[in-house]
Amino acid sequence: MINGAHVIIYSRDAEADRDFFRDVLRCPHVDAGRGWLIFKLPPAEVAVHPAEVDSHELFLMCDDLDATIAELTASGVEFVKEPERQPWGVLTSIRLPGGSELGLYEPLHERAHDL
Repeated sequence: MINGAHVIIYSRDAEADRDFFRDVLRCPHVDAGRGWLIFKLPPAEVAVHPAEVDSHELFLMCDDLDATIAELTASGVEFVKEPERQPWGVLTSIRLPGGSELGLYEPLHERAHDL
C-alpha cells in the first residue's frame, strides 16, 4: 500500500532552495536527472485540520528548537518570526532563499513517526 510521501515546494528560485536543502540542511539526495534533486527527509507525519479554505503547509521538526535555531543562524539562515509556544509545540519559520517560508517546530506532543 502507501510506502512514503513526496513533498513538492514550488519556488521562484528552485536552484537556490535546492542548494539550501543540500548545503545548509545537509539532506541526502539523489539526482533524478538534469539537476532535479530529490531530498531524503526525516520520518514524517501528516495531520488534517479543519479550515474554511483548502491549503497545505510543511513543517520540519527538531528535538531542540533553540539549538537548531543557533545552528541554522550560524549558517546564515533567516528566521521570519520569533519562536512561539503553542500547546502542541514551539514553532518558528525560516525564509528559504527562493523567498517562501518553511515551518520549523519542536513538538511537545507524542510523535506519530515513532510508532
